[in-house]
Amino acid sequence: VLAGQDVMGSAQTGTGKTASFVLPILQNILPLASSSTSPARHPVRALVLAPTRELAVQVADNAALYAKHTPIRTAVVFGGMDMKVQTPIVRAGVELLIATPGRLLDHIEQGNVNLNQVQYLVLDEADRMLDMGFQTELDSVIAKAPLKRQTLLFSATYPDSIAALSARLLSKPVHIKVEEQHGNNSIEQKFFQVNDNRDRMNALRLLLLKYQGQSSIVFCTTKRETQEVADLLTSYGFSVLALHGDLDQKDRDQALVKFANGSACVLVATDVAARGLDISSVDAVFNYQLAHDADTHT
Repeated sequence: VLAGQDVMGSAQTGTGKTASFVLPILQNILPLASSSTSPARHPVRALVLAPTRELAVQVADNAALYAKHTPIRTAVVFGGMDMKVQTPIVRAGVELLIATPGRLLDHIEQGNVNLNQVQYLVLDEADRMLDMGFQTELDSVIAKAPLKRQTLLFSATYPDSIAALSARLLSKPVHIKVEEQHGNNSIEQKFFQVNDNRDRMNALRLLLLKYQGQSSIVFCTTKRETQEVADLLTSYGFSVLALHGDLDQKDRDQALVKFANGSACVLVATDVAARGLDISSVDAVFNYQLAHDADTHT
C-alpha cells in the first residue's frame, strides 16, 4: 500500500486487516493533513466501504485510534439512524471516511460528501457486500470517485463476482493471503443432524442448557429467523438478545454492549454480522442453519 500498488487481500476477521490498510493510508495522507478549521482543507482523501454497520463502526474505531495524535479527521456514516446526526460531522470535513454504501449515497445526494479528491478506495468484505445486494450502490459510489486512485479490495471468499469486480477496479494488484494463526484446529466442532425445524429448535434448546450461564452466539441466515429464534429462546427462559438489520442502531449497539458485559448470555444474530463482531471470551457458537459457504461457517 505504501508503494502505491493496488492490493487484493484475503483475510478473515481478527487477522489485523484493518491496520494493514488504515496505517499506510494515514502515513501517505499525513503530509496533506491540516489543522485548519475550514472544511475545504479536510476533503475525503480515503474512503472505506463496509457491508454492515457493525463492521463500519469497528473499522472507524480503529481508524480514530490510529489517527488520534494527527490532524487527520476520521468519521463513519451508516444507516439505521437519523442522517441529521451525521451531517454536521461530514460537512465539517473528514479525510478518512468509513461508510456503508447506501448511507454514503444518501449523504452524496444531500451534498454533504464529495468524493472528487479520493486517493484511496478500500472495499472491505467485498464478497459480503455483493452477497447483500450492494452491487448497484457500489457502482454508483465508485463512479463518483476519481479514476486515478489506489484501490484495495479485501474478501474472505473469491466467487466469480469478486473476480469480475477486481478485474474491473484494480490495476495489476498484488495478491496477499493471510491465514489466522490459531486456525480452526483449536476449536472443537460438532455436527447434529435434525429432521425438521422443531427438532432443530429442541436440539438448540438442549445444547444451550448445557452452556447455561455461559456466553453463546447463535447465527441464523435471515433477519426474520433471527428474531423468531430469539423470541422462542426467550419464551424458554433463556437470557437472549437479538441482532439483525431490522433493529434500530441504538438497539443493536445496546445488544452488543449487554452481551459483552454479560447482562445476557445468548446473542442471536444474522450470519451477515459474523464478520463484524469482535467479542472475546465466547464459550460456544451455534450455526442454526448450515452456512451457505465454508468461509461463513469458519
